[in-house]
Amino acid sequence: MPYDLKSLRVPRLWGLPLKTLVTLLENGYSRSVLESPLIKEAGVDKLRALTVDDAPIMTPKYPKGRSISASNAKETLDIFDTQPLPMSEQPGFHFQTIFDFAKAYRDGSTSPVLVAEQVIHAINVSNEGKTPLRAIINVNEQDILNQAKASQIRIDKGKALSLLDGVPVAVKDEIDMVPYATTVGTHIYGQDHSVPHDATVVARLRAAGALLIGKANMHEIGIGVTGANPHFGVCRNPYHPLHHTGGSSSGSASAVAAGLCPLSIGADGGGSIRIPAALCGVVGLKSTWSRVSEFGAAPLCWSVAHVGPLGATVDDVALGYSVTAGPDTQDDVTLEQPHVHLKDYLKNDLTGLRVGIYTPWFNHADKEVVDRCTRALKILESQGATRHEITIDNLDAQRIAHMVTISSEMLTAVEEEYKKDASRFALDTRVNLAIASTFSSTDYVKAQKIRGLAIKAFMDAFEDVDVIITPSSAIPAPEINSKALPDGESNLSDLTEIMRFATTANFTGFPALTINAGYTEKGLPIGVQLMGRPWEESLLLRMGRVIENGVKKQKPKVHFSLF
Repeated sequence: MPYDLKSLRVPRLWGLPLKTLVTLLENGYSRSVLESPLIKEAGVDKLRALTVDDAPIMTPKYPKGRSISASNAKETLDIFDTQPLPMSEQPGFHFQTIFDFAKAYRDGSTSPVLVAEQVIHAINVSNEGKTPLRAIINVNEQDILNQAKASQIRIDKGKALSLLDGVPVAVKDEIDMVPYATTVGTHIYGQDHSVPHDATVVARLRAAGALLIGKANMHEIGIGVTGANPHFGVCRNPYHPLHHTGGSSSGSASAVAAGLCPLSIGADGGGSIRIPAALCGVVGLKSTWSRVSEFGAAPLCWSVAHVGPLGATVDDVALGYSVTAGPDTQDDVTLEQPHVHLKDYLKNDLTGLRVGIYTPWFNHADKEVVDRCTRALKILESQGATRHEITIDNLDAQRIAHMVTISSEMLTAVEEEYKKDASRFALDTRVNLAIASTFSSTDYVKAQKIRGLAIKAFMDAFEDVDVIITPSSAIPAPEINSKALPDGESNLSDLTEIMRFATTANFTGFPALTINAGYTEKGLPIGVQLMGRPWEESLLLRMGRVIENGVKKQKPKVHFSLF
């Protein structure tokens, strides 16, 4: 079957034209007139025309035993207790890492209290001026200082809870964290009420001593990939503040790139960790579906949702993954998973590993993106990996099926408030929800039939290769349309380019990692993506570390040193 993904050329809408479109879509009569062209534009007519005999698969399912089991995983989480840890060389600009903080605390170069004071100051400064970063949107200064003082006492007594003790970590506004409200990037939910409990991911970070610095900005209800947010302000890219961060975990990526923290937590239903990580020049991991607990995360898109880490380096992400992943009795779907491990993580020799590339897919991106990602592939080859051409059928059907799935689930998640008063949502959110309301139950079930075909297509490919390499986004961070602020815009052309390589990993549930692969001539980051078999996050992190060591990093225009 020939490669079937297409670029879209749809007019950008903002201001009055966008408001008019929203009004028409939300009116029952005019929407019925627009429904047919909308369905065709979205490709749903193609989905409806497909005949799929397989039974629907409502959540990702695949063999549980393909990963290394607990009994033979020699290198586990204890790798991070090794002193000194063999560090990444990180050519070029050096981001402050978890391990830099841990070392500085122990040799007395700084302290958690001093870092906490610096973090508070940096967040305040970052949110000032003509181009405020808006990475962190909710801060409780006293809570941060109290956490830091507790960390300081533990470290002074030689009783640090882990290497993360006292290290700044930001959390996406989609995930519960005491003493904050979870507002999901909107003014509609939870403004005045702190959540009663931490999400499991946050609880595990807190138990490791992490300094939780506040809630990170996000695209409203996670239904966009630019980071524009009219409620809390557009989130800006530290490499170029006039450009978007990507989304929906916009603030989580921006905060790391700006040096406000070496680790953050995001959520990914359609690329929402990997896209902003790529566009902001940091690292982002979407683990295997159900590898990381969703307990305490806003229920927005059940069958494609993932919580995961973004970090300054692969080492930071590997540590964040190790702390947060694993079974959770409060989230039943996490209970059937193999052991979380980092086997061979520090092994740079990639001899015997096979990298799959579907060339028409890989090349369907801007020239600079393809060039930098090709260099990343060559770095892997230089360490012994071999390149193998593969084919993935029905990528366009997978794209459409994912869109129907995630948008239908998101509409269901916010249906009560949307029906009560849709005008409280942002204009681009209302466009997406209105389009989702045109999908039928038959569309949703057929999309789940396509899920089974997608999982089979990738599992077949992974019989011949160990990872699949693509760009993370087909374009670098797009420029912010200042004319569209503060209300935002609808830009389906850029959205299609940004999401081209991300959604299959959500739809199938397979793990995927984005790593910085270099920069455009203008200095905008470019990300490369590695996608792997279920439960083989360790291999992705190992290969990502090799790529990272071969790419010279550049300093963002907006960056804060915390010590």
